[in-house]
Amino acid sequence: MSALELILSGDPKLFDIVSLSLFVTLSATVVACVVGLPFGAVIALTRFPARNALIVLLNGCMGLPPVVVGLLVYLLLSRSGPLGPFGLLFTPRAMIIAQTALITPIIAALARQLIEDLWAEYRDELTAMAVGPAGQVATLLWDARFSLVTIALAGFGRAAAEVGAVMIVGGNIDGFTRVMTTTIALETSKGDLPLAIGLGMVLMIVILVVNAMAWAARGWSERHAG
Repeated sequence: MSALELILSGDPKLFDIVSLSLFVTLSATVVACVVGLPFGAVIALTRFPARNALIVLLNGCMGLPPVVVGLLVYLLLSRSGPLGPFGLLFTPRAMIIAQTALITPIIAALARQLIEDLWAEYRDELTAMAVGPAGQVATLLWDARFSLVTIALAGFGRAAAEVGAVMIVGGNIDGFTRVMTTTIALETSKGDLPLAIGLGMVLMIVILVVNAMAWAARGWSERHAG
């Protein structure tokens, strides 16, 4: 059966892998946004002695190698690690943790820059209105909501294409922790090209849809600002 036939026939194995991939990546993106967006906004609006060092560290973490993230999460979740008793290793939850750790710095760093630019524009107004720190964060996040959607979609795209971290902490277990990227790598090495190509086609479609949504969100943001 060809790759296209696998997709059009609704092959159960292929779509189980796709559904798990989307669940893991969407979950990681939501958690990363919940943590990263407010964190980036707080850094943008506050001044403290180690702020510049933290910004440099945050920007540096945007380029963290996925295998390093996977190794750190593996050590954290292994039996001898601090979270070992929870039995999270080699589960979808471990993969969500790894992807969250990978994309949270990206989302936080991009949000910080965006909110800092907005703060320069609205500082006088918010100060004159005596808006408190929490109100400032909430106001600027809401004002930048369309651009933040683009940032969230960028994080989703980065997580969806990731291989190393999820393979290390998930174990690539058939029917349990096997996602699109790890399956493509495995099936290609085994010579099962139809499944690998079919998943590659689906992954490309997902990435293209995400990029189209990011472009649309950017256009929406520009029209709204206008």
